[in-house]
Amino acid sequence: MKCLVPPVTLLLLLTTFLSVAQENPQRSQDGEFGKSISERTEDSKNHKTLLAALKAIDLEETLDEDGPFTVFAPSDIAFQKLSADKVASLLHPENKKELHSVITYHIVAGELTASKILKAMCRGNGTATFTTVQGNKITATLSGIDIILKDNFGNAAKITTADSNQCNGIVHEIDSVILPKKI
Repeated sequence: MKCLVPPVTLLLLLTTFLSVAQENPQRSQDGEFGKSISERTEDSKNHKTLLAALKAIDLEETLDEDGPFTVFAPSDIAFQKLSADKVASLLHPENKKELHSVITYHIVAGELTASKILKAMCRGNGTATFTTVQGNKITATLSGIDIILKDNFGNAAKITTADSNQCNGIVHEIDSVILPKKI
């Protein structure tokens, strides 16, 4: 019976994540999802800081392209966990390289739905590691029914809204900013 607990738990988690996805994307007549990741971020009321960061590092156009990309999108509340001075400093033009490093640490090439993340964790005995477009790795684990992402310094972010499907990838909202280095 013990062997059945993890698959049953993962099935329950998968069902939960799929049922609580924040947005149901609209499909156009040709079957494609209507908005790109960039357009979705621009329309979001919870990602103004992320949008400002994308514009500051000229990444907005890239996230309008084909992809696919997976974006672990920190909410505005997540950015508020950093000091106001740090966020303001990151948005200054002279810190564009550092901001680029932070933002690209939240993007993975390819389409990682919550179910794919959970399957990777099953294969990895409870953990899965993904390489960001920035080049460093983030690790996904479970805490109860939550998927937790950890950076190389042990900073953690919880996926609060999973599987917002866009025409060029997936967006998962997270509750903290994960960092490629200690800042």
